Amino acid sequence: MSDVDLQEIRKARLAQLQEQSGGGAVQSAARAGGQEEQQKQREQEAEARSAILAQILLPEAADRLGRIRLVKESRAVDVENRLIMLAKSGQLRSKVTEDQLKELLGAVAENTQREGGAAGKIVISRRKGDWDDDDDLLDF
Repeated sequence: MSDVDLQEIRKARLAQLQEQSGGGAVQSAARAGGQEEQQKQREQEAEARSAILAQILLPEAADRLGRIRLVKESRAVDVENRLIMLAKSGQLRSKVTEDQLKELLGAVAENTQREGGAAGKIVISRRKGDWDDDDDLLDF
């Protein structure tokens, strides 16, 4: 190969690399735009959820749900989902009180306990029978 051929190959390769790096920037910008759109969509969904909950919960119940969220996020989300489902299906006639929220929380807790089995439950299993004590070492 001559020097001219090598220079042409280098120029072509350099152009190819520049296109790839420029294209990579475009792709990463597109991914960032997609992530921004997803973030905006999540924010809109969160705003819609909070608006629905503000309409169906009394202030005391909303406070309790907020405290539940601080302790266990997943339980609060489950309760919110159930409340929103009840509201959309038209089964809620009036705003939910704190006592009604407690009942709903109990129902959700029972449901998750049945589904999860041992999830959230601590099981202690102890050895039965032959205990190996360190007293045996004193015999020597």
